Amino acid sequence: MKTIRQHIMATCLSLFLIPSTNALEPLMIDRFESDPQIRWSYVSDQVMGGVSQGRVAFKEDQGEQYAHITGQVSTENNGGFIQLRKAIPKKTIDTATGAYLKVRGNGQQYFLHLRTSGTLLPWQYYQASFTTTDQWQIVKVPLTAFVRSGNWLSKVVNPKSIRSIGIVAFGRDHSADIQVAEIGFY
Repeated sequence: MKTIRQHIMATCLSLFLIPSTNALEPLMIDRFESDPQIRWSYVSDQVMGGVSQGRVAFKEDQGEQYAHITGQVSTENNGGFIQLRKAIPKKTIDTATGAYLKVRGNGQQYFLHLRTSGTLLPWQYYQASFTTTDQWQIVKVPLTAFVRSGNWLSKVVNPKSIRSIGIVAFGRDHSADIQVAEIGFY
């Protein structure tokens, strides 16, 4: 018969020997199933006088559903973005260490934008870039890789404060063509 001390020691030791998978499991995931147009919204620089043109279509290919963002990004008239954005409910991703997406596209550079409870103005965000290929790939971006849009924001993204995530064609004149089959936080 084990003593209470032996039982406590065995329990504590087992906690160290069994690897936790929480860091690998997604905290929030969206695969663009079941009416994604309800959860996701398209935004362009036209909300502030820009002239970029784009659209999002929710499609399916060989059983995989995805968001397809296309358009012409123009920096004319102080513009320069098209974006697909989703609100993140509070306490959904409080322990997140990064964001990820399953993506393919036209070989261009795109961005993930995070907005937090501290990004009060429309032009405030945290940004991380990634480049697409014509094949599906998983892109993982640690929260430490996101760069703030201005010095008035906190240097580091606090996962508890994240309020939205956006997939963005941004910052230069170009044709956007990006497909996202899965997006989430880990």
